[in-house]
Amino acid sequence: MPLSIVIIGRPNVGKSTLFNRLVGKKLALVDDRPGVTRDRREGEGRIADLEFRVIDTAGLEDEAPETLAGRMRAQTERALDEADLALLLFDARAGLTETDRHFARWLHKSGKPVVLVANKAETSAALADLDDAYRMGFGEPVPISAQHGEGFAELYERLAPLVAEGEPPAEDESPKPLQLAIIGRPNVGKSTLVNRLLGEDRLLTGPEPGITRDSIAVEWRWRDRDFRLVDTAGMRRRARIEEPLERLAVADALRTVRYAETVIVVLDSLQPFERQDLTIANLAAEEGRAIVVAANKWDAVPDKGVALNRLRDRMTASLPQLDGVPLVPVSGLTGFGLDALMAAACEADTVWNKRVPTPVLNRWLAAIQEHHPPPVAAGRRLKLRYITQVNTRPPTFALFSSRPGELPESYRRYLVNSLRKDFDLPGTPIRMMLRKGQNPYART
Repeated sequence: MPLSIVIIGRPNVGKSTLFNRLVGKKLALVDDRPGVTRDRREGEGRIADLEFRVIDTAGLEDEAPETLAGRMRAQTERALDEADLALLLFDARAGLTETDRHFARWLHKSGKPVVLVANKAETSAALADLDDAYRMGFGEPVPISAQHGEGFAELYERLAPLVAEGEPPAEDESPKPLQLAIIGRPNVGKSTLVNRLLGEDRLLTGPEPGITRDSIAVEWRWRDRDFRLVDTAGMRRRARIEEPLERLAVADALRTVRYAETVIVVLDSLQPFERQDLTIANLAAEEGRAIVVAANKWDAVPDKGVALNRLRDRMTASLPQLDGVPLVPVSGLTGFGLDALMAAACEADTVWNKRVPTPVLNRWLAAIQEHHPPPVAAGRRLKLRYITQVNTRPPTFALFSSRPGELPESYRRYLVNSLRKDFDLPGTPIRMMLRKGQNPYART
């Protein structure tokens, strides 16, 4: 495995900016205000030919364990335990503070190798004030500017002896992990659910709404299958979003949905299917993702049988375009229903990747037209000539017709619903493209 490097420092010294620079993408949210990062975030870092695993962490603050800042520090401590090397970042323009020195002493006690990095050192004045950094006990500080990309040659020289050299690892021939995004409104228990799946307090949780800001990806294995779980920020209605930072967090969540394969939409069982829940589910459907609905906090529901029937009826009425989508009652607090949830996610992925042979589809199309012919338009009956599946993920079909522009939307929905029922495609979005012409594969 590649060397694991954790970036540590007090708030607002540029840890997330350095993380984004090392991974080559704007993965972590960056803002001028301190405390933007709360959970630890991981990515594949690189400087020239050095490759390593890099972990971004929350800013270190000396607060009580029960506070939000204290819980954030606990996440950083776990990241340090798992890492091989720490980069202790400080603000070269502000100079060393007592907080920097306090956490330097903490890092000395950890026994981990530490490289001291002076960020925001793009000016000569900042470089002139680095003498005090030698007293930290980590050797010569490496001056860089993460924002402007300066000083990385020096950082390379310090890291090169520590990064394991040798032949590149053999390519992994095992199947790629299933990209599984966890989405929903704020405070429905997404992070608690992910922690229960992982069996550890990997993500920061608490009673405060909106704790999660970044989309945090975690590698995980369940029943001999690899997953990449991605916890996301809670998505409120656009009209209620006032803070620019929340807009960034929601945009990050939306980007996660676009790159996911299967999406678990988490509801609060005590307040299910609010307007925003339906908006979020529709968003996942429009992106063409495989969908599973998790009714969380099921342990707090009093009459579970009646509640489950009510949920299913409401989902059928509110999400007709996702007829058959799995609805799984779960509890992130107790662990109830999590095996059923993962089984439903795997089954949804199977349906999402399903392919129907073209001859079978065209026999089906002939039977459909005989049972329920297309409507008449301008005095002539529309002719559906040929159908084929052109893609999976989600199942996508091309339907060739004599006058595709005149086929009513109601009949197109009838065809999609019949496809879903007759070929066992429950819950997954189905796309149907209308094309004009004869059978494109017929001999001329």
